[in-house]
Amino acid sequence: MSKILVVDDEADLEVLIKQKFRKQIRQNEYEFRFAINGVDALEKLKEEPDVDIVLSDINMPEMDGLTLLTKLQELNPLLKSVIVSAYGDMDNIRTAMNRGAFDFITKPINFEDLTITMEKTLKHVRELQETLKAVRENNILKMYVDENVLNFMGRKEFESAVMANENIQATVMFIDVCGFTALSETNSADSVVNMLNSYFDAMVKEIIAQEGYIDKFMGDAVMAVFRGDYHLDRALDAALAVRLQIGKLPEIKEMGGYRPSVSIGINSGEMVSGNIGSSSLKRLDFTVIGDAVNTAARLEFAAEDNQILIPEECYLKIKEAFECKKVGEVQLKNKKKSITVYEVLA
Repeated sequence: MSKILVVDDEADLEVLIKQKFRKQIRQNEYEFRFAINGVDALEKLKEEPDVDIVLSDINMPEMDGLTLLTKLQELNPLLKSVIVSAYGDMDNIRTAMNRGAFDFITKPINFEDLTITMEKTLKHVRELQETLKAVRENNILKMYVDENVLNFMGRKEFESAVMANENIQATVMFIDVCGFTALSETNSADSVVNMLNSYFDAMVKEIIAQEGYIDKFMGDAVMAVFRGDYHLDRALDAALAVRLQIGKLPEIKEMGGYRPSVSIGINSGEMVSGNIGSSSLKRLDFTVIGDAVNTAARLEFAAEDNQILIPEECYLKIKEAFECKKVGEVQLKNKKKSITVYEVLA
């Protein structure tokens, strides 16, 4: 269920909202809360911090909607707001966006447009929540292991968790941002890092959506691992989605018209999952290693722009579900024998 706070001093709006969304309310899709101004809204949010989005008017007594926007950012950075106001001039729209509004709708309200906007905003909020959850889960064992952590978790429990090494069946994926090295040599550090981080954000969302986790960032590349049921299928779905999303990003004119693309290598099989690092430094990296991992990395290196490469063993498992094209025999780096490789198209 999604919880939505409506902030407006017009009493009729509460009745109208409940009428227009009665089906969703009855089916427990939406749960609405109402406040008459910004001050009232902040009090409601302190009482119910699990609100997902805020729909707010601008012109209200005590605290207007634009002031409320600045307070919401301080209260909860994950909380997203949509301004719903009759004051739809460009100055108000720009001010609202600059203060963190996710979208802007003008009155009189078009409820079809409002529904679409709410769903879009809720989807974004859910993605942020999943990303935050994944970051917490993925990073908990990658922290520096000091006494405070040990005491908090319990020494035996922690040591048992971080030292649990095992052989697993999983799929590993390497994604490389094509042409990045040349850009880093000719552009400022800030512009290059900001660009790369924005690309990584797009990739991470698609990986998490398929229940994968980020093993590590390596320069301009990402290593992701998929475990559990249908891990190979989910990895391929993630790869196709990453390629699609990166392909939608605009070219960067300031960097000579650079248009982003990726090369992807994927392999599935048995690998060792464990903590690699230095005990004396108290720094461990929870990761996967083995021949299957190395092959995925070599496939990524062999892939061209916007190519997704898999070995024949993977192709035979997924050929009924994915459209692929045979590339042929490829000699991978540090491999004695060549292997048959397929390109995943769709």
